[in-house]
Amino acid sequence: MKAIVIHAAKDLRIEDRADETPGPGRVSVQLSRGGICGSDLHYFNHGGFGIVRLKEPMILGHEVSGHVTALGTGVEGLRIGQLVGVSPSRPCRSCKYCSEGMFNQCLNMRFYGSAMPFPHIQGAFRETLVADASQCIPADGLTAGEAAMAEPLAVTLHATRRAGNLLGKSVLVTGCGPIGVLSIIAARRAGADLIVATDLSDYTLSMAKKAGADIVLNTAASPEALDPYKPEKGSFDVLYECSGAQAALISAIAVLRPGATIMQLGLGGDMTLPMMQITAKELVLKGSFRFHSEYATAISLMQKGLIDVKPLISETVGLSDALKGFDLANDRSRAMKVQIAFG
Repeated sequence: MKAIVIHAAKDLRIEDRADETPGPGRVSVQLSRGGICGSDLHYFNHGGFGIVRLKEPMILGHEVSGHVTALGTGVEGLRIGQLVGVSPSRPCRSCKYCSEGMFNQCLNMRFYGSAMPFPHIQGAFRETLVADASQCIPADGLTAGEAAMAEPLAVTLHATRRAGNLLGKSVLVTGCGPIGVLSIIAARRAGADLIVATDLSDYTLSMAKKAGADIVLNTAASPEALDPYKPEKGSFDVLYECSGAQAALISAIAVLRPGATIMQLGLGGDMTLPMMQITAKELVLKGSFRFHSEYATAISLMQKGLIDVKPLISETVGLSDALKGFDLANDRSRAMKVQIAFG
C-alpha cells in the first residue's frame, strides 16, 4: 500500500508500506479521506513544533475516514463496506490517568502521526489502515469528507466541555483556521451569545463569519480592532485561543473581563505571559489537549444535522498530489481544510 511519509521539513514522500491483516478485535479500513491538520503542517514546514522534533521517518495524518474491508474475530457492531470515522485516540486503558477517565492524558497514548514519543507513532495517511474496533465510529449518512472532520471537531468539543457553561456568554476566538472556526460552531451550539473572531486573513475571517461569528476583526489591517472591548476591565467571558501566537493571547487578555476563562488550544511553542494581568483579573487559564469520548459525539452531531462541516472543506486532492495538498493547506488566503482522497 501507499503511505504519506515525512522525513524532514519539506521532505514529504509517497512510499510503499506493508499491508496488515486485522487480528482479534481489530478492523481493516480502506481509507477514503484524510484531512491535513495544523500539526501535519508543523512537521512538513518545520520538522516538528516546540520541543517535538522528527527523529525518524513518520507516516503523517490523524483526521481520517474510510470503509470497512475486513473484521477481526470478536468484532461486533460494524459491517463490511460501512463508512467509519477512525479516531486517532488510542489510550492504553491501564495507566493511572486512564483509570481516572482522563484518557487524553494516557501515559502510553498511541495517537496517530505523533513524534512526541520515540519510536514515533506512525500516522493514518495510508491506503489501508488496521485499527482497533473501538476506534471505528459508524458514520452512516455522512460523506467521507464529513466523517474525516470528526477529529478537529472533537478537539473543539473537548475545549468547549472544559470551558464550562457558555449559555449567554460572550466569547472571543483568536485564530480562524479550522480549529478556530470549529470552535465558533461548538461555542454557538453550547449557547454562546456574542462571538467575536480575530485573525490576520480576510479569507479565514470570511469563513468565521459564515460559521456564525457575530463580528470578525482583521487585526493585521487594524491592530487596534479590539480596543472597544477594553473599557471597564474587559468584555469577554471566554477566550478560545486557537492561533498559538503569543501576540494574539496577550492582546486578548486585555479584553477579558475579570474571572474570564482562557481556553488555550493553539500549539505554537512556549509563550511569555503577562502574569500580573492574569493574576489581577483572576483569569482562569486552561489548556485543552486532544479529546477522547468527544469523537463519537462529533460524528453524532453531524449525523443529526446539528453541525455542518461541509463548507469548511475547501479542497480535495488525490494521493498522488499530496504535496500540492500540503502547499494549498499552507495558503491561508484560499484554503481552510484541505483533504486527501485515498480512493
